[in-house]
Amino acid sequence: MAAVAASGSQALLLCALLFQLRPSSGNSSIQTAVNITWSSINFKTILEWQPKPSNYVYTVEIAGGLTNWRKTCVHSAQTECDVTYLLENARDTYTAHILSEMPLRENSDFDDSPYAISPTFIPYVQTLIGRPAIKHFEQKHGVLKVVVEDPLTPYRFRNSSFKSIRDIFTDDLEYTLYYWKDKSTGRKETKTRSNEFKISVDKGKNYCFYVQATILSRTENRKSEKSFDRCTKIETDTLDDLEPEGMIAIGAAVVGIFILFIISCVIAYKCKKLKAAAKQKENAPLNA
Repeated sequence: MAAVAASGSQALLLCALLFQLRPSSGNSSIQTAVNITWSSINFKTILEWQPKPSNYVYTVEIAGGLTNWRKTCVHSAQTECDVTYLLENARDTYTAHILSEMPLRENSDFDDSPYAISPTFIPYVQTLIGRPAIKHFEQKHGVLKVVVEDPLTPYRFRNSSFKSIRDIFTDDLEYTLYYWKDKSTGRKETKTRSNEFKISVDKGKNYCFYVQATILSRTENRKSEKSFDRCTKIETDTLDDLEPEGMIAIGAAVVGIFILFIISCVIAYKCKKLKAAAKQKENAPLNA
């Protein structure tokens, strides 16, 4: 009986030892994502998080209020994921799950993988607007004309051409032109919901300017980056930039100069003639 008891005790001890030495499932070393952020400019959107995985990988799944869960960046060792093409309905509200899982699990349904939940994200409200470009500008006859080029998004029409931010925001997009005389600090501004500005400026004066976009419906992140400064360069002595009064003054001056030239020529001719007559008189012989 004692032998049986001793044998049972040894079996229990062996089982305990084997339990302690069993291969780890790995779940104890898996961490869920933290510091989850959305980074988005002109609707190109990157989901970012921490920490860098060790012995496990991440999978991202995203759903909107109007869309089902969809997976991307499956079994990735990275801590970012481009989710742009899962967010094409810009007005929808999206949530992401970042699943942490062992890399060797294939055909997993992900149901038992631990995951972290992102903050919600609405592209229409939260994507930042990038720097608009100046497509064309000219200053002529006292009018400064500026044409703005809408920033493009990653989304495409059916003909594969890219959509611009105007195609998404439509009348919610407004541009402001800030302009000033070159080497001056006095800045003025004007607004438009189109892509073109036409403003009256002083003729013969160079102007500098930049453009900024505004999303009118927003309360945060309303304004885009500023465009690069551009300056006009006109010849200050061109006749095209003169007022009619200036043209008349120039014409009068030219006529006056011409008249003075004629008068000077006449006076010089008469003086020369008088000098010749006087000299001739001096050289004439005296009468006896």
